Amino acid sequence: MTSLPERETGSKVAPFILNRWSPRAFTPDEITQEDLLAILDAGRWAPSAYNAQPWRFIYARRNTPGWERFLSWLIPFNRAWAENASAIVYIASRTVTDSARTGEPIEAPSHAFDAGAASVLIQLQANQNGWHTHPVSGFDKELAHAGLELPEDHVVHAAIIIGHRGPATQLPENLQEREKPSTRITLDALASEGHFIPPTTAS
Repeated sequence: MTSLPERETGSKVAPFILNRWSPRAFTPDEITQEDLLAILDAGRWAPSAYNAQPWRFIYARRNTPGWERFLSWLIPFNRAWAENASAIVYIASRTVTDSARTGEPIEAPSHAFDAGAASVLIQLQANQNGWHTHPVSGFDKELAHAGLELPEDHVVHAAIIIGHRGPATQLPENLQEREKPSTRITLDALASEGHFIPPTTAS
């Protein structure tokens, strides 16, 4: 498989973070439940407000009964490449939490932020274990919500496609040139001290 250029940054970002990227070319390998759960277990250790742990990970593995159903909720563009992957994990979270004072459900304003933190840990752990991931938001959220049998107080945020990286040549020509680690906006356009600075004036 063609080697890829390594990302570079001026600061000391850990290699396991720099080396994570989101391919679309996967090989149609199976993943065992044990291997997948070892990846998902990393998400369980994410931080969350009041340790509420609002995230839920609902998955289907290749060549299991739920696989085609999980694929069917993806938009056609995403399904076309995701069908070669090994697993699909839908990330959901509970939008309320139980009040410590009354025990009644109250709004959980950080549930999506917390679920995002869990999602990142899952992706980093997958990379550490020799797998690649590609998170997507392109799927029918109503169908997924119903198909996953989520309660009304849960929302589904994204799907993480997991697999072993395959050759870029299996992708349509317009995607082959994109099958490499992407660049990022410069840090000085994103981080500012004391107050917000619009990207056009950051320096």
